[in-house]
Amino acid sequence: MSSNQRPRIAMVAAIIALILFLTVAALMYGHGLSHLKSFMVSRGIISAGSSSSSPHRKLLHRSQTVVEPTRIWGDIQRCSDGDLVVTQGPTSPLPSGIPTYTVEINNACVTGCDISHIHLRCGWFSSARLVNPHIFKRLRFNDCLVNNGQPLGNGQTITFQYANTFSYPLSISSMHCS
Repeated sequence: MSSNQRPRIAMVAAIIALILFLTVAALMYGHGLSHLKSFMVSRGIISAGSSSSSPHRKLLHRSQTVVEPTRIWGDIQRCSDGDLVVTQGPTSPLPSGIPTYTVEINNACVTGCDISHIHLRCGWFSSARLVNPHIFKRLRFNDCLVNNGQPLGNGQTITFQYANTFSYPLSISSMHCS
């Protein structure tokens, strides 16, 4: 080992020791890693946009954002389009490499209502994996029927998977509350 490499190795060892010390100190005093991350950003060790951890599970993302629920057919006591939650997220691809997506449609009605005749905007929805048509079926362009039009009970969720090279944006176009 040359004399030019010793200071460099010592500097790298000192930085590693400092990072380990700060991590242990942050965890011991219950501050988590947020203080460590801000310190590392201020010193230029990591960039502000970087993420020091990755999620442990895949999360489903909402296909639409509901700011103010709109009551269906003016029945304020029954339900709103915000009571039906449509989420989807990527799952493991098919053996052929085609990406797959899991869709969950949940009746989250707080007034105990059943929701039927659920139609979603779905574009030219198609799948390389067969989707049970009693669960989800494209009737025409931008009109897909959920649960064969049958009621989705309060708290119930319908789940299905489809396979395509891209995900389809799915959003509620109409439904009937009972």
